[in-house]
Amino acid sequence: MRRSEFEVMDAEETKQFLQEESYGFLGTIGEDGWPELTPLNFVYHEGCIYFHGSKIGQKMRNIKRLDRVTFAVAKEYSIIPSYILDPKLACPATAYFKSVLIKGTAEIVEDAADKADALQAFMRKLQPEGGYEAIDPADPDYAPQLKGTGVVRIRISEMSSKYKFGQNLKEPRFNLVIDGLQQRGSTVDAETIALMKAYCPHHAKKQE
Repeated sequence: MRRSEFEVMDAEETKQFLQEESYGFLGTIGEDGWPELTPLNFVYHEGCIYFHGSKIGQKMRNIKRLDRVTFAVAKEYSIIPSYILDPKLACPATAYFKSVLIKGTAEIVEDAADKADALQAFMRKLQPEGGYEAIDPADPDYAPQLKGTGVVRIRISEMSSKYKFGQNLKEPRFNLVIDGLQQRGSTVDAETIALMKAYCPHHAKKQE
C-alpha cells in the first residue's frame, strides 16, 4: 500500500514530470506468463504514452497477445545517509525520488500520419534545438522510414505518482536532513532541498 503522504494528486505536476523525463520501463507479460520489463525512451503526448522501435521483437509479440501493460518512470534525487538522523542505526537511510506508475492498454499505431505526429513529438522533446526537416508522411524520404518503424500508443487507464522528499518527517528531523544535505553540498543536494521545501507541509505553512 502506498503511503498517502507521498502521493501526488496534481495532474499538471505529474504531466510536467513526464515531459521532463525521457526514459521509462514498459511492463508486459511474456509467453511463459512471467512479467517482462523493457527499458525505453518515451514521450507523453496528448494524454498517452508513446514509444517506438522495431516492429518485431519480444515486447511487440507480448503486446499483440495481451494489450494490458504497465509503464513506470522514476528519478532518484539525493541519497540520505542514516547518520544524518541517527549515529548508530542504519534504519533512517533512504533515498528521495519522484515516480509515476501507469496502467493502460497498448496499441500498435498503423496510420502514417499518426506515426509522424508521435515521432515529431519525440523530436520536440529530445532534440528541441531542431536541425531536421519536419516528419511528413508525404515526404518520399520519410515514407519508407515511417513504414518500417514500429510505434506504440499506451492509452492510460490509471496513473499515480509518488514523490518522497521527507514529507513524513517531523520538523526537527526534516531540518536535520536539510542541514546534512547543505553540508554535503552537491548539485543534486541543492535540487533536493528545494523540492523538500516545496513538498513539506512544515515549510509550506511557514510561507503562508
